[in-house]
Amino acid sequence: MGAILTTDDQRQIAERGMNLKDVEKQLQNFQDGFPPIPLVAAATVKHGIQQVTAKKIEELVELYRLYSEDHKVVKFVPASGAASRMFKHLYEFRSVYRGTSEDQLDLLKDRGPDSVYYFFENIREFSFFPKFMDACENRGLDFETIMNESRYEKILNTLLTEKGMEFGNLPKALIPFHTYGDEVRTAFAEHLTEAAHYAITGKKHCYIHFTSLPQHVELMETHFREIQKSYEEKFNIEYHISYSIQQPSTDVLAVDGDNNPFRDESGNLVFRPGGHGALLNNLNKLDADLLIIKNIDNVCHDRFKEDTYTYKMVLSGCLIAIQDQIFSFLHGLENPTQPSMKVIDNIWSFVENKLEVTPPPEAQSWRKEEKIDYLIKKLNRPIRVCGMVENEGEPGGGPFWVKNHDGSISLQIVEASQIDRQNTDQEYILQNSTHFNPVDLVCSTKDYKGKTFDLSRFVDPQTGFITEKSIDGKVVKAQELPGLWNGSMSDWNTIFVEVPLTTFNPVKIINDLLRPEHREFQ
Repeated sequence: MGAILTTDDQRQIAERGMNLKDVEKQLQNFQDGFPPIPLVAAATVKHGIQQVTAKKIEELVELYRLYSEDHKVVKFVPASGAASRMFKHLYEFRSVYRGTSEDQLDLLKDRGPDSVYYFFENIREFSFFPKFMDACENRGLDFETIMNESRYEKILNTLLTEKGMEFGNLPKALIPFHTYGDEVRTAFAEHLTEAAHYAITGKKHCYIHFTSLPQHVELMETHFREIQKSYEEKFNIEYHISYSIQQPSTDVLAVDGDNNPFRDESGNLVFRPGGHGALLNNLNKLDADLLIIKNIDNVCHDRFKEDTYTYKMVLSGCLIAIQDQIFSFLHGLENPTQPSMKVIDNIWSFVENKLEVTPPPEAQSWRKEEKIDYLIKKLNRPIRVCGMVENEGEPGGGPFWVKNHDGSISLQIVEASQIDRQNTDQEYILQNSTHFNPVDLVCSTKDYKGKTFDLSRFVDPQTGFITEKSIDGKVVKAQELPGLWNGSMSDWNTIFVEVPLTTFNPVKIINDLLRPEHREFQ
């Protein structure tokens, strides 16, 4: 495999901060592919997903409030995505629309809520519309005239390109999402608002970390400086905002259809971002007692936020409660005087029934010392509590029981693309799953002695993805690292908790902002 890479290739790899052996392993992965994830069953509220009673909600919220008074809480927001993905259907329309002839207007015959027609029909309802009107005026365009003349290309040029608002070049974090009277909030500002209600350390410190593309960091910093004072006064807190980028060293080589390195016109290797799994490096560098993870586009209008506030604290309380038990057990297991078999059996039951881990079959014949070693290994690892919502057909991953390499069975978040869809048993499990992963996580990355884990030790490298992409009209194969909340957290202790669907309000395309949960009024 090394012979494929020239001296110039190796120099390029080194300049990106990458390891040659890692790149060779990437090439081998393209050759071999990744094995499908062996599902055992879907996780459900009957088996694998916890439901929290009203009384328990109050207890967990209070537990979290007490904990956060003297522990550092950090909200981690993956925000590296470019806004251009939100406008994909508009870009596609813009590339073919050439005027008002009948065949061109046929492009608008789809009237569904995700359609281009629906966007233009409701353009006045978007929070960005007042500024869009200013941009039209700056270009000498009369909005009503170009709408009546169906000059939709002028509207899209004003919205998406450097001729106007340049939305296509902005991070999703800076797109105006919601309106509050005279105030318009971006997705970034909505995360500031949310965090002020559930991510407070002590009495008034609010730590938020955003990941970003390199070219977007300064834009986000500028936006924060513009609104910082008003938001800190409004919520009587002090924000501590930090940023990190997805490092080039986490990118993955692209290959052609024959699995040979894909090259640009100059003969240089072409690399692509390794997906959200690359952000494990960013997460690994944060100093926090408790991390709250939520995607940049999963926000809603204030009218719908109460469930979000409550359940973020519920998930946090669940983690704190389970962590207290784990730490207590670990301190007992490291005692020079070995615990009794009764204590070991008690901890073993906890691992099986609370952490939902089924030990390998040979565990029945293990000696006492082997059981202690196993329990320490299983308990002393990062913890995540993941909110799960009822599945209403959204694309993406879900909670499942999975058979691991050592024969044990544990809870995992699995993407549909990781499942052997040709296997009827596996397809049946997928089709009968009941819940969906909204990326709603609370995590602990420190051990029982207060030392931060090296998160790279808990990744399953066999859970990557291979997909097809297009570069300059040419089809290439791309590879994604094990997903941040998928294979990158495969060996974490995992708890699934059901949360209301009202806590999941993603904005994948711009039309999603026309849904009730993103509107100022019904």
